[in-house]
Amino acid sequence: MAAVIRFESLSKTYRSGDVEVQAVRDVSFEVQAGEFVAIMGASGSGKSTMMNILGCLDQPTSGRYLLDGIDVSQLGRDALADIRNQKLGFVFQGFNLLSRTSALENVELPLMYARSPQSAKELHGRALTALETVGLGGRAGHHPNQLSGGQQQRVAIARALVNEPALLLADEPTGNLDSRTSIEIMETFQTLNERGMTIVMVTHEHDIALFTKRNVVMRDGVIVSDIRVPQRSVARDELRRLDAATKTAQLAP
Repeated sequence: MAAVIRFESLSKTYRSGDVEVQAVRDVSFEVQAGEFVAIMGASGSGKSTMMNILGCLDQPTSGRYLLDGIDVSQLGRDALADIRNQKLGFVFQGFNLLSRTSALENVELPLMYARSPQSAKELHGRALTALETVGLGGRAGHHPNQLSGGQQQRVAIARALVNEPALLLADEPTGNLDSRTSIEIMETFQTLNERGMTIVMVTHEHDIALFTKRNVVMRDGVIVSDIRVPQRSVARDELRRLDAATKTAQLAP
């Protein structure tokens, strides 16, 4: 399989006056097409810096970052903006939806910046297809305040998918959600991954990381563990268990 992500001896140093902070230190790793990876670590471990570099929101101090075969390490601001629009989809802890626009219009937003030669009708169709992919085709006309938290996050996922990115980046995507809704969102990610989408997710929740296929743990700017998940949680099964436990609790005297 081709590597969608390749870090080669990558480091990131921040300077504050005379003080230097090595947020990422000489990291080399790859993510292959079709993987589902969780990046984990305590506060200050370097995982947020890693995510910023992965998302072309920050640049390394040294080393190389190849994204889908393109060396983005030293690209200028405009070129990085194009890469983000063409190659990356972002899902954040906050849904970041525009409150006065419909779900469909929220999903269409990235298409406005893509300079696509397609007609408005074709772009509208792409946005609707993205909503259907996350199971919200019937909610296209609803505004965010008419949707649950889980539905809002799925609109955000559809928005991330609409430009057909090579890589989906998720930063604490279940952080604002209850347990059941978190599992539903992980079910969406698992389904997308089963269809071939490459996903990298930052999370501090170990039970959420078990829904991925590979866990990368950082400490003090370096990768200290990189393992395949030995017993992966399947969201569909977890939802069935949760429903069964809820029914049992309701029947209890």
